[in-house]
Formats: sequence, structure tokens, C-alpha cells
Amino acid sequence: MAKIADKYFKTDPWKVIEEGFNPSYSRVSESIFALSNENLGVRGNFDEGGSVDSLRGSYINGVYEVQDLQKSYLGIIDKTHFMIPAVDWLSTKIILDDEALDLGKVKFTEFERELDMRSGVLKRSFIWFTASGKKIKLTFLRFMDMTNNEHVYQRIIFEALNFSGDIKLVTGLSFNMIHEGRNACFWGNTEESFANKSISIMSKTLKSNKSVFAGAIIDAEASFEELHNDKSVNLFSKISLIKDKPFIFDKKVVILFDGSEGTKLRKLGDSKLKEIKEVSFDSALERQKAYWTKHWEISDVIVEASNDEYNIAVAEEQQGIRFCSFQMAQTYNGGNVRHNIGAKGLTGEAYNGHAFWDSEACCLPFYLFTNPNAANKLLMFRYNTLPEALERAKMLDCKGACYPIATLNGEEACDLWQHASLQYHPSTSVSYGIWHYVKVTRDENFLWEYGAEMLLQIARFLVSRSGQNPHTGEYGFYGVMGLDEFHMMVNNNTYTNYMSKRSLEYAVDVIHRMKTITPALYKELVQKTNFNEDEIQQWEAISNNMAMPTAEDGLTFEQFDGYFNFPYLDVNSIPISEFPLYNHWSYDRIYRTSMIKQPDVLMFLYLYNSSFSDEIKRANYEYYEPRTIHESSLSPAVHSVLAAELGKMDEAMKFFGFVSRLDLDNYNRNTREGLHTTSIAMTWINIIYGFAGLRSDDDILHFSPRLPDRWKTLRFSFTWQGRDVLITMKPDETLFELLNGEPMEMLVYDKKAVLSNEILKITN
Repeated sequence: MAKIADKYFKTDPWKVIEEGFNPSYSRVSESIFALSNENLGVRGNFDEGGSVDSLRGSYINGVYEVQDLQKSYLGIIDKTHFMIPAVDWLSTKIILDDEALDLGKVKFTEFERELDMRSGVLKRSFIWFTASGKKIKLTFLRFMDMTNNEHVYQRIIFEALNFSGDIKLVTGLSFNMIHEGRNACFWGNTEESFANKSISIMSKTLKSNKSVFAGAIIDAEASFEELHNDKSVNLFSKISLIKDKPFIFDKKVVILFDGSEGTKLRKLGDSKLKEIKEVSFDSALERQKAYWTKHWEISDVIVEASNDEYNIAVAEEQQGIRFCSFQMAQTYNGGNVRHNIGAKGLTGEAYNGHAFWDSEACCLPFYLFTNPNAANKLLMFRYNTLPEALERAKMLDCKGACYPIATLNGEEACDLWQHASLQYHPSTSVSYGIWHYVKVTRDENFLWEYGAEMLLQIARFLVSRSGQNPHTGEYGFYGVMGLDEFHMMVNNNTYTNYMSKRSLEYAVDVIHRMKTITPALYKELVQKTNFNEDEIQQWEAISNNMAMPTAEDGLTFEQFDGYFNFPYLDVNSIPISEFPLYNHWSYDRIYRTSMIKQPDVLMFLYLYNSSFSDEIKRANYEYYEPRTIHESSLSPAVHSVLAAELGKMDEAMKFFGFVSRLDLDNYNRNTREGLHTTSIAMTWINIIYGFAGLRSDDDILHFSPRLPDRWKTLRFSFTWQGRDVLITMKPDETLFELLNGEPMEMLVYDKKAVLSNEILKITN
């Protein structure tokens, strides 16, 4: 793998720290220091703005704008939607002696910014030297309330170091936010109100009609005056500072979006504003700390170095692991079934805020084993958007449900036909997600009430989209694009074929069992979907005769028909300066070789791991790994898991170092656009599936612990069917402890073991 780390942040087990400020790294830092609480998100941009290069972004999950596209061929979308920056609740201007604070222009020292992952607080401080000779220390704090996801908080501390006198402060709420990619503001007229140290504002998007209310309460010993600006509401104050005596300014903000209009939203907002008035910054912060303490009790992963030689490397890994867990908890916690997980979360505008197939394939397992309720809500998003998936299938001249490749609201938003019209793995990923969720949670009520209908409609789509080879009689999918995305309009992509085969088999199994176990619900399903039992025969015929292109060795799957004939390119020969390739290579050049963007064959070997022998996994890993460029952030983790399983621990650790610090070390040189949510999710999975050897795709839980040489301890906990389990891995033994719940059977190194009240010790 040709990519290398771009180290910038200080290593700390519980914090991300930036010492000194590098303007050329500003946008990377904004992404790293982004905060969210699933509902609201904000990049780590400066409160006071200024001339420093910045993507100023505050986002609301579910708030987007729509855009009409030029109508072309049938099946290609004629409108799209995209996340837009919403109300800027950090809007701040600070002026001292007629000099505005702008870190791109003024003189300052001792700049430090830190994100504390035990509290979710972002802190920034520096000393400002004015042209008039004054010296003032400024400290900015902010956090997104995890206990009430409509609340956000800002604090500014002013410390006059060599003077006493006045400083001017303007604070506000602004909808005058520009979407950078489209260079436009998508907010209409605003409705503003002022009261004593209180401001509020409402606006609506221009076309999607999304209404948002924002209100702020100021806690500060100062008087404030009203200021009116374009699409903004502001308060102005002249604050009297006393030398060496800190002055604290607190701003408590409520932001609402519930789809309601006008007076209803205004009335609700005014009520919520009264509630937050009674909450202090410090009391909210205490609740915030308690929330994160509870999170780390469940989700923390602890690694310790085996000797001093590895201290630095392991310290970096520990920081990376916690950063990823922290971001996953921020990005999604099951707070609302209308939310999904965007490829960049709420950290940037790249990918337009859209969710992709990896929500179920890559992100879901983190929640399955740490927050099953959130996993349930993630799948409920797909159920609630089933009508849109049914409509999308019709657009493609198919039946059933075709889930979109990119979406915020369930509708297809990808305007690249080669992706939106050729990639069908979102549908099979939803099927896989349902299958995996039920295995881990045993929540069959979800299966009968919601899952079965999705599985049935996905099966219908796969049948209508498949084709039969007239010479062999085998079924497959023609004119598709697999996960790889570096090859398009191919036939019999093996990932697509295999995942479809398993989806059809699961649909058959569920329908048969549902008819027996819940006959009343089965009858309702038949009536609702106009289901005919003869359809099952067709599902079985296709799944039993699915083409799986394979090499002469009988072990190596061919990624698609003819792939083995593509010219070979040594991916390590590509200069680091040419990444990402989409920005440096012509589009058609990418398609000319056997180079792979991300695991395709290896992905289904990972997802359905227990269904394949070690011999098959080894043959395919050794063939495809040298051909993979890892242009997708999910790629290294999948390779690391399989490498660990195959005993290639050096390779596994090399890939893991990339996964755990992909954004912290800017490996792909595009962290400035936002964080890579899938890679963040796969970090936890990399550890649990790779080094603990957990496998959850069988009827019983498997473990094959493989502790890397540079770790003396790996400790983590997880949830399994209502039980909490703690695992401590050491060089010579692994300890399993049942923290609560009923005894459970499992396989450790393929031998049956029973975990009950006593700690179970297994020799490695």
C-alpha cells in the first residue's frame, strides 16, 4: 500500500491536540475537530471566522435541498437532493481597539486546540497581541449536548493580561450560509425576534420546504443591543474587562427541525428556549460528561504495548481507536428513525451528506455489539423508505424494491448513472443487515413485522433484474458495477451474484418460517404485497443456479466475467502525489487495468466468512490484495481482518494502522473534506473481527484470538443477545467474563465452551 501517514496532531490517549496553528492544515483540523450529536453537527471552524481557509459548516440531520436535473434517459434521475449548511449558531465577531480578531491577519501565540473524548468538549485558546500593544488570552469552548440533541453550547473566556478596558462582541445566529460546492445560499427569508439577552430566528429552504428554528440565551454580565443583518439575528455588547480577571460569556442554543411549519414551530421553539434558559452551561456539561462516561464503559477498547519499543506506535493506535469510537457515537445513536449515517457524517459536504450501502455492511456491526437499539433504528430507516425503493425499481423497469446507492430521504440522489443504475449492493446489504441483526439480537419480532416485507420486495427486484445464460442455464446479473467501482458495465460480478444468492435464500427461509410461526402476520404480508407462493420457486431456481465465475484452481473467484484477462498494474508504482486517483487520473484511464478500488470478492468472503474454507480465503486474498489500491476507506480494514485470520499478522497490523488513523494522519489526503465514517466504523470491527477473531455469521459465536506481538493486552466488551461480555486478551491466554445475562455457548478455536458466572480462561 503506497499511502503514508501525514502526522500533525499530538498523541494522547483521550484527546486530540493541535499545538500551534498551520493555516494550510486548517480544513483538515476542521474535520478532525467536528462535533455532532446525530441530530446536529458542526465542523471545527473558528467561532470568529476570518480570512483563514475554511469550510464553515453547521448541519442538521435531515435538512437538505433539492435540485432539478436535465431529464435524459428513462431510469436516470431527474432530481437530486443534498445536505446544506444550516444555521450558524457560533457566529461571533470580536473587536479590540478597532482591530477585528482574525487569525489570518493578527499576531498571536500559544495556540492550542484540543478535543476531549471523555466530555465531547472542543477547546481552543491563544494569546492575541493587538497592534495597539494589548495582550489578551481567549479561550473558546463548545459541545453538542448528547442528552438533548436539540441543544448546543458555546463559551468564550476573555482574560485581559496587560490592560483593563472595553472589548466589543457581536454574537448571533445566521442562515446566511453558503453551500461551497454550489456557491449558493439555500435559505429564504428569515423571521427574527429579540428579547433581553435572547434571540431567535426561523427560515425555510427555498425548494425542499424544510423549516428550522434557532434560538439562543446569553449568560454574561453585560448589556446587549440588537443588530440586524442579512438572514441573521445578532446582539452587540461592549464588555468591560479587568486585568487578570476572566470574563465568561456563555451562549445556550436550541435548534429545532421537525417538519412542521410557521407558528407551530415558532411556538415550540419559544417553549424550548424557556427550558434551556434554566440550564447552565456547567450543569449541561456535567450531564455531558456522565453520558460519555457511560459510553466508554461499554465501548472502550484498551490496548497496551508489550515493551517500550512499541510504546509510541501503540499509543497512536489507542488514540485512533478511541477517536473512531467517539465519532461513531457522535454520528449515530438511534435517536431518530429518519436518520441514517452519511459517508461523512455531519463533518463536511462531500458526498452531499448521503448514506450508502456501507451503513448496513460496515457500520451496523458496531451498533449490533454496542448499542442494539441504534442498530434497530438504522434498519427502520430502510423500512420507512421502502416506498421510495419500490418506486426506484419501477424507474429501472424492475419489480420489488431497489434501495438507492446514495440518499438522505430514501430517494435515489446519485446523478451518475453508472452508479445509480448499475450498482445493486444497497439492496443486498439491507438484506444482509436484517439477517445479521436477527442473528445477533434474536429479535424475530422485527423480522416478522418489518424485515420480511423488505426481504420479499428485495427478492422480487433481484429476480426481475437477473438474467439467464442461454448456454449454461445459469443465472446472473448483466451490465452491472460491483463494489470495486473501477470496472463498469460488467457481467456476473461475483459479489453481486453471491450476495443476491444469499438474499434470495434468506427470503425463502423467512417466508417459510413466517407462514408457520406467525400465520396472522404472514396473511397480512400476502395481502399487502399481493404475494404469490409460486414466487418462491423462482427465487429457489435462481439462487440454486447462480453463476459464480471461478478460476481453474477451483478456489479463486473471478471478480466478473473476463476480469482475469485485464492488464496488470503494480499499484505500488503509483506516486503518492496522484492520490486520490479520481482527482488526478482521467475517468476512463481508471477502467483499463485489473487495479481494484476496494475489496469486491474479498468483501463477500468477509461478510459470510464462515461459509468459506481457509483455503478459499487464502487463495483469493493472495490474488486480489496486490491488485487493490485502497481508494475506499473501508478497504484496509477488510484486508486486515482477513490477513489476521490467515496468520499474516504483519500485514494485518500494517492495514490496521491505516484504518485506525486514516483521518488523524490524513492518509488519503482528503480529510479536509470531512471524516471517513465507514473507516471509523471499521476500526472497531477490525479489532473485534480481526484480532479477537469474532465471527457472528454462524448460529453460534466464534472466537479465534490472535494478539499482535506489540500488544501485551487487548481489552473490550460487547453485547450479545442481551448479555454483556468482557474479553481480555493476553499473549498466553484469553479471559472471557460474563458481566450480566444468562450463560452462553460459543466456539473458541473451534472448540465448544460455556461462559457462565466464572471467568473462562482459554490458552492461546
